Formats: sequence, structure tokens, C-alpha cells
Amino acid sequence: MSEAQERFRFDTEFDGAGVVTPAAPRPRRLFPAEEVELIRARAYADGERAALAGVAAQQANALSQIAAACNQALPRLAEVAHEHREGSAALALACARAIADAALDKFPGAPAQAALDSLAREIEAQPRLVVTADPAIAETLRTTLEDAARNLGFEGAIVVKPDGAFGPHAFTLDFGDGQAAYDPAAAAERVTQALHAALAAEGLHAEPTIPGTES
Repeated sequence: MSEAQERFRFDTEFDGAGVVTPAAPRPRRLFPAEEVELIRARAYADGERAALAGVAAQQANALSQIAAACNQALPRLAEVAHEHREGSAALALACARAIADAALDKFPGAPAQAALDSLAREIEAQPRLVVTADPAIAETLRTTLEDAARNLGFEGAIVVKPDGAFGPHAFTLDFGDGQAAYDPAAAAERVTQALHAALAAEGLHAEPTIPGTES
């Protein structure tokens, strides 16, 4: 009976030059608790660093988007602020006109009396004062100016001429050596034009309207 032959095992490997190739170390299957904790801590730290890096990148991207949005919004904000100024100016002018019209309706002779007081020295030696006025206030001006002239010591004649070409509450005072005119509509228009010119010159470069936004 023949003896059983043992199978040949290829436990040793050789490279092309006939040198024995070291066997690869077998992976460890068991680790001490301390080493496991150390590996866990390192993995946690690596994950935290990666997460923080991702958050930082997201923050930088968000800030970049915010800056771009602000750059797009600021010109429009300047336009809105300018439109607000124009609207506020228009509202203020409308209120001023309404107040002025109501005051003139209640005291139609007040502007003429104020003009006569201011021109007292210029007209005191004149023989005549000619007043041309809106027909609606002509008679009121006559009474007002006669009383005012009497108080000022003016001894000349006062002649009032109604003229339909004059606008509401408008009049002129002609005293020979000079003339004074009052036209509330024309005065309001001059104020409006001056305000519009100021707003146009200011344009979109006005000071910020929100306190604390000055640079």
C-alpha cells in the first residue's frame, strides 16, 4: 500500500529575481479600547474640520450673493428715495398753495397793505397811486389802501383799476417813480421751478434718508 502524499503548499512567494517576497501582514481583527477611542476622536476631528470648511464655504458664497443683491438694489433704492423726495416736495407745495389761497380769501387786502407799508417812503411824495388789480378784490383793495395811506400820512389820490387779465388776488402798484407787483400764482410757479431745479441738481446723489446710513 502506497504512502499518502502531502499536498504541496505555496507558502513562500518569489519575485522575478528569485527573491522571497514578504508575506502581507494580516489585518487586525481586535483593537484595544484606548486605540479605538483614539481612532474615533481623530475621525470626529476630521469630520468636524470638513464640516466647518463646508460651512465656511457656504457662508462665503452667501455673503457674495448678498453683496451682489445689494449692488443691484442700491441704485433702485436711490431712485425710490429720489421719487419720495419729489413726492414730498409736491405734497408740501400743494399744502402751501391751499393754505395761501385760504389766507388770501380771508384777508384779500393784506398783501396790498404790506406792500404799501414797505413802499411808504417811495410813495409819500407822489401825487397819485394807481392800483391795477383782479376785479374780485378791487373794491377791497381800495378800502384797505385808503385806510393804510391815511395812517401813513399819504395825501395823494389812490386810483384802483379792475383788470380781468389779472389772476386771482394779483395786483400792481404804480407810484410814478416805480412799480410793485404781486401775483400769487406766478410766485408759486417760481417756487415750484426753483424746487424742481434743486431736486434735479441733487439727482440720485442726495444724503441718505435713513439715519445712521451715512458712510
